[in-house]
Amino acid sequence: MAYRLFEGKDHAVLYQKYRFIPPEELVKVIIQYLDKKKGQPHGLAVDLGCGSGQHTRLLAPYLKEVVGLDISEWQLELGKAVPGYPNVRYSQGTAEELPFPDASVDLLTAASAAHWFDQSRFLAEANRVLKPGGCVALLGFMDNNTRLCYKDCGERLDLIYAEVKQALAPYTSGPVAVSEGKLDELYSAIPFPDKERIESFKTKNNVSVRDYLGFIQSWSMFQTYKAKDPKGAEDLLLNTQKRFLEEMGVMSPDTEMEQEMDYFCVLASKPQ
Repeated sequence: MAYRLFEGKDHAVLYQKYRFIPPEELVKVIIQYLDKKKGQPHGLAVDLGCGSGQHTRLLAPYLKEVVGLDISEWQLELGKAVPGYPNVRYSQGTAEELPFPDASVDLLTAASAAHWFDQSRFLAEANRVLKPGGCVALLGFMDNNTRLCYKDCGERLDLIYAEVKQALAPYTSGPVAVSEGKLDELYSAIPFPDKERIESFKTKNNVSVRDYLGFIQSWSMFQTYKAKDPKGAEDLLLNTQKRFLEEMGVMSPDTEMEQEMDYFCVLASKPQ
């Protein structure tokens, strides 16, 4: 089935504002893979489940045209509102029914989205639309490997974060667990013999407590919980902020922590 999540206006705004942008260095690795497997020039990249385009825009310098595809009109409208990317456009659609001709796409990507796809239908469409030598690149991050650091209290901050995830576990969809498994099943099902994995690509960034709570609000499981128990969801956020600030010994939620994230990527190339 195709999952319909992240669609509402409020959720889309949270997603655009707080979701972490994938590391540019990992995007460069993907382009190097495309260079090696298909060769220049690179015409069309399609970013599936693009949301508001955080990852889509990173592809713009490397291809003649980039299309961000998503099921949510609100997400796409937010992407379209970002200026300065004349070779990027956005279109409504799904990974299971790609609106592109046979053998027309150089690169199919998805950032923290492929775990929502209908595996067999997506792979059939990927095989249809990719050019010979065209590539698939499916990336995500291992949230269980996320680490927070602030002075000497990083382990306690990690524990608080783990408790938030545990509280939301009853509202977590099965596909989220698929992502935590680094898309193992999907990787095995890719029919192309030429495929490989990047198991761990670590990146660090600074994030404020306020923005980290915004990131939590952007989760599908948080939004499911909020729809069922608005007060419980609000209390969870307030209590989490309070605990973070107490552990850090600070007053302002604008205080920044260092966050280490562990990305992975599945790469595959259609036979020439």
